[in-house]
Amino acid sequence: MRVVLAEDLFLLRDGLVRLLEAYDFEIAAAVETGPELTRALAELNPDVAVVDVRLPPSHTDEGLQCALAARRARPGLPVLVLSQHVEQLYARELLADGAGGVGYLLKDRVFDAEQFIDAVRRVAAGGTAMDPQVIQQLLTRRQADDRPLGRVTPRELEVLELMAQGRSNAAIAGQLVVTERAIAKHTSNIFAKLGLEVSDDDNRRVLAVLAYLDQDH
Repeated sequence: MRVVLAEDLFLLRDGLVRLLEAYDFEIAAAVETGPELTRALAELNPDVAVVDVRLPPSHTDEGLQCALAARRARPGLPVLVLSQHVEQLYARELLADGAGGVGYLLKDRVFDAEQFIDAVRRVAAGGTAMDPQVIQQLLTRRQADDRPLGRVTPRELEVLELMAQGRSNAAIAGQLVVTERAIAKHTSNIFAKLGLEVSDDDNRRVLAVLAYLDQDH
């Protein structure tokens, strides 16, 4: 699996390269600036891009903007974003096209290699890997607006948060110590309250929920 990695800090970039290679990923390019990332994504056609939000020369949202432009040119290009902070605008933009293969991890909350590698693989396969804090902020914002999410029960909100992390019904049932049938019922209720079609496609349903929650309407 070929990876384009963008990280401006040398030690972190080098560490990520070594980690990915140890798990049999091929590093197509490891770059440190926005222009380098743009070229690498356009020319190398990677299986997944792992991108820091803030890259030179602007040190603002250079990395994510390059990744978003690449996804517009190649819809569905898997992108896993690494950031120091929860940036709601960035998360919304990343999820807006609903094409799948997206992730948003907070650097200081990646606690072990397996967690990170699992996220890269999940995104590369077209799934989602969202940090719970990112999801919580999106959900909290929606609740504050007194929109349909306000009708979701506390238990359904727990299920929704776990769904948004990319977990299957079976995995959610295991974590909440209930039956998979109960989770399926909660899921149906959530979609009904949010006015969304029920789908057996875990990735599409998560993207639909997240996109809905963060829309400004």
